[in-house]
Amino acid sequence: MPVGSITRGTTNTNRLRRVDRWIADAPALRRAPDPFVVDLGYGASGVTAFELAARLVRARPDVEVLGLEIDPARVRLALAQLDEVRAGGTHFPAGLRVGFGLGGFEVPTPGGRRPAVIRAFNVLRQYDESEVRDAWTRMAARLAVGGLLVEGTCDELGRIASWVGIEASGIARTFTISLRLAGLESPAVVAERLPKALIHRNVPGERVHDLLQALDRAWRVQAPLSVYGPSQRWIASVRSLAADGWPVLGGVRRWRLGEVTVPWEAVSPAT
Repeated sequence: MPVGSITRGTTNTNRLRRVDRWIADAPALRRAPDPFVVDLGYGASGVTAFELAARLVRARPDVEVLGLEIDPARVRLALAQLDEVRAGGTHFPAGLRVGFGLGGFEVPTPGGRRPAVIRAFNVLRQYDESEVRDAWTRMAARLAVGGLLVEGTCDELGRIASWVGIEASGIARTFTISLRLAGLESPAVVAERLPKALIHRNVPGERVHDLLQALDRAWRVQAPLSVYGPSQRWIASVRSLAADGWPVLGGVRRWRLGEVTVPWEAVSPAT
């Protein structure tokens, strides 16, 4: 039997675009001997798996995506959608290498094939924080050597997102915030869309709370740069974080997308 509980299944077109473009740039995908990617818990429609494949193929033309759901009805619907794609009835390329199957945190794959990347988005929100580590370990154990598990949360329109990057050993390595900058009043809005491992930790005394406070403060200080556009304001804000001692990863190419990534140790729960 698939391991896990059925989620609400909320699925919207382009909802996961932020994490998709981050995965497309990840060495775990670009350098993988076998660019096999699993979309775990894709929801009530297979659209996120099709979108994932369409985005990743630009980085790896040989990418293959498998969507997994624990609800058989959702798998049947996705397979019907796949038939429509194959028949040329959608805007997705008919030859897109996508498949669907039944599965949960055990991540079953044909022939035991090990994914280079597993994307598990909005699947742990209904679980207790105490269950997160076991879920990470179970999923990550299915990864290929050098593989990456991306577990996170976003809002319904994909404008607010955050995620954790976890290696095959089950050890978390990075934490990323990604926000739509146009109209952004405060980066702290991401508090409501933190991964399950952090969402209850946004309180004084916790590292993630310190990060959000520092980011919000930098965003306010850099307000005069708004005349040059929100991207310039965000880039300056991230540079301020780094100047204040936060171990910011990456560079301007990622920051201008509304992203900021830090090592997991910088935000991991205090206890």
